[in-house]
Amino acid sequence: MAATSALTGALTPSQKTAQARPGFSLEAMVPAQFGAWRIDPAIVPLTPNPEQQGLLEKIYDQTLSRTYVDDGGRRVMLSIAYGGDQSKALQLHLPEVCYVAQGFQLVRDGSDRLTTGYGVLPVQRLVARLQERNEPITYWVTIGEHATRSGIEQKLRRLAYGLSGEIPDGMLVRVSSITNDEPGAWRLQDRFVGELLAAMGPTDRARLIGALR
Repeated sequence: MAATSALTGALTPSQKTAQARPGFSLEAMVPAQFGAWRIDPAIVPLTPNPEQQGLLEKIYDQTLSRTYVDDGGRRVMLSIAYGGDQSKALQLHLPEVCYVAQGFQLVRDGSDRLTTGYGVLPVQRLVARLQERNEPITYWVTIGEHATRSGIEQKLRRLAYGLSGEIPDGMLVRVSSITNDEPGAWRLQDRFVGELLAAMGPTDRARLIGALR
């Protein structure tokens, strides 16, 4: 019994990767204005209900929600959530769960690759619908220093850290638009992401997208 307990303790990750990295602030990290984009304070991205909010406060250390508008009046909503502890009990709360909990229907859910000037980013493309609101969504997840797809790849990445005795941090970045033109929305979101990354310094950019190939 004592030997089993000792072995379990030895195999339980204990070192948080976030503790070995400099601290940061999402508010300071993400520019309020870049390229043709600026914050539009009139529109707030989807906010969780009180029950969801309570759960998110347990999972995440920092969150950021903004709407940006470009010179042509096109809008993109940006939501970022960061958690310094991605152990099994505190995993990222994915949009597939969050939107459905808010009453949305998922009418599309598929994986894609977003090519940036810094590598290829594995992303998920969703369409969430609630009555007349049609919201095309692009999101990605970072676990530790790596961007990864949600689902099994995310779990395998977390497991790899765990086998090294580490508890990784994690970030979920979501961009979305309210429109019925889904292909046009994804093109706009890709442009937004590319311009955002170009406006960030190397350290902040690496936090947002991980180490890409």
